[in-house]
Amino acid sequence: MNYCPISINAAEYQKFKTWLYNIAGIDLKETKIKLVEGRLACRLKYYQLESYTAYFKMISSPNEIAEAQMAIDLLTTNETYFFREPKHFEFLKNKLLTDSTKRSNFRLWCAASSTGEEPYTLAMTLAESLGTTPWQIVASDINLQVLEKARSGHYALERAHNISKNLLQKYCLKGSGSQQGTFLIQQVLRDKIQFKQINLINALPDIGKFDVIFLRNVMIYFDRETRIHVVNKIFDLLKPGGYLFVSHSESLVGINNRLKIVQPSIFIKS
Repeated sequence: MNYCPISINAAEYQKFKTWLYNIAGIDLKETKIKLVEGRLACRLKYYQLESYTAYFKMISSPNEIAEAQMAIDLLTTNETYFFREPKHFEFLKNKLLTDSTKRSNFRLWCAASSTGEEPYTLAMTLAESLGTTPWQIVASDINLQVLEKARSGHYALERAHNISKNLLQKYCLKGSGSQQGTFLIQQVLRDKIQFKQINLINALPDIGKFDVIFLRNVMIYFDRETRIHVVNKIFDLLKPGGYLFVSHSESLVGINNRLKIVQPSIFIKS
């Protein structure tokens, strides 16, 4: 049977917009209607549905939790790359990690890990800088598909262009044969990262306290109320003197006055 593409109407879009906000805190703009239509079209085709309303009813059913997660995965944006916003990693290496000998165990949470490039960048930075100090990274995301990709540590070779030759040789394996054109993060780093699905707007699981939390390129999708809610919860998981990193395009002005700015996009829990 042939399937004819279906357009989403304004009322249907509002349903998905409200649903995603309630589920994930993501505040879709009115200009994103075509994005929602395009990303969900494959699911309508898969189920041979006649409208976006029919698909919305499906994901709203308590019996369709897996399909609801599929919709979340499709609607969440996951643009990332290795050593993105490199000044943050320079700060970790040159400033923060100089007192690592005072720490018995260094813990870092990457709260929006996407497909893994950021936590693996952090892992390389810690491995190079912490010496014999034990360390651990918790990497989380709401999107199950990108978490599965991140766990694999397997990437197309063109994704490696920001990784130095030294780090590539030390922590990555170049694919050959059927894996030619790809590389794999070494097991020694993969074993240091615990990947978990975490929805930042819900009650956070018991993942302990952290010396550093990376919360980058997340709050741009939240409204002010949700930003305050998320940052206050994140604050409670920072150790005293711990650092919170946001992206250079994000601000904590008026969000949490207990976090003191160290330099733009880097804050300390005083």
